Amino acid sequence: MKLLTFAVPCYNSQDYMGRCIESLLPGGDEVEILIIDDGSTDLTGDMADKYQEKYPGIVRAIHQENGGHGEAVNTGIKNAKGLYFKVVDSDDRVDRAAYMKVLDTLRELMGGDTVLDMMLCNFIYDKEGARRKKIMHYESSVPIEELVTWDQTKHFRKGRYILMHSVIYRTKLLRKCGIELPKHTFYVDNIYVFEPLPYVKTIYYLPVNFYRYFIGREDQSVNENVMISRIDQQIKVTKLMIDYFRDTKVENPKLRRYMRNYLEIMMVISSIFLIKSGTKESLEKKKQLWEYLRSKDVPTYFVIRHSMLGESMNLPGKGGRKILIGGYRIAQMLVGFN
Repeated sequence: MKLLTFAVPCYNSQDYMGRCIESLLPGGDEVEILIIDDGSTDLTGDMADKYQEKYPGIVRAIHQENGGHGEAVNTGIKNAKGLYFKVVDSDDRVDRAAYMKVLDTLRELMGGDTVLDMMLCNFIYDKEGARRKKIMHYESSVPIEELVTWDQTKHFRKGRYILMHSVIYRTKLLRKCGIELPKHTFYVDNIYVFEPLPYVKTIYYLPVNFYRYFIGREDQSVNENVMISRIDQQIKVTKLMIDYFRDTKVENPKLRRYMRNYLEIMMVISSIFLIKSGTKESLEKKKQLWEYLRSKDVPTYFVIRHSMLGESMNLPGKGGRKILIGGYRIAQMLVGFN
């Protein structure tokens, strides 16, 4: 049994996947690295096979027809042999010193009486050309280096969300919750971190800068222009999360509030890019998205719609939209996304 499985979804990643894989190899025999070649048409598949040949027992190359990032993650979950599971995108990497601390901590917690469901670590927005790298940390939200429940967490303030880059899940928990990410859909990482949360009973926050999240390629899914062009996929993911939240009984009030706040930011992101698109069709889609939330979950709609962010998303006229985009630019500079 491996301690930790890394799933590395790869699609035409030949130019940068090597740096990612090399950063994961120091885990040695305690880890497995699943390189999931998602129907690549370049040398990605060959590179995956060479890594498997060079590091048998650590690296496994899995080749599949193109199904998108979500299907690659699904494949990783199905094939994982590790007790814990982490997704690392092929253009990202991990910090070696933090990596060793993560493995030490997981090993130590394995010997305890209480099972760990979710580990959180810091991640760095590794934005190309940025002098100052923004670090996402959770000291204000989760006690440091303690095995805690949702009741012991603190307030997750706006912008301090659990993202794919910061989370390590117990593999059996992912299988128990039955998560199945949609094919050929971008932005499913939001579903990946959202759906397992009601199954998480124990959390451990290790405050090390483990994951380096690269931002800078023009074709990257989080590039602003790309997000606008793929807004229908963002809307699809948001609707799936609305449905899941409505249909899932979330009893813990802290977790329920956190998940509702996550939905709020999804509504905000979708609204911002629909507004930035600037077309009549996009503004109609924004209206329809808010109507969808109201039709599916009236109490959640009421809370989100009448929050400060919800109100700002629905300011009338061109003046209101100008104020909204100005606020978005400020948030961009402070957080460092896109």
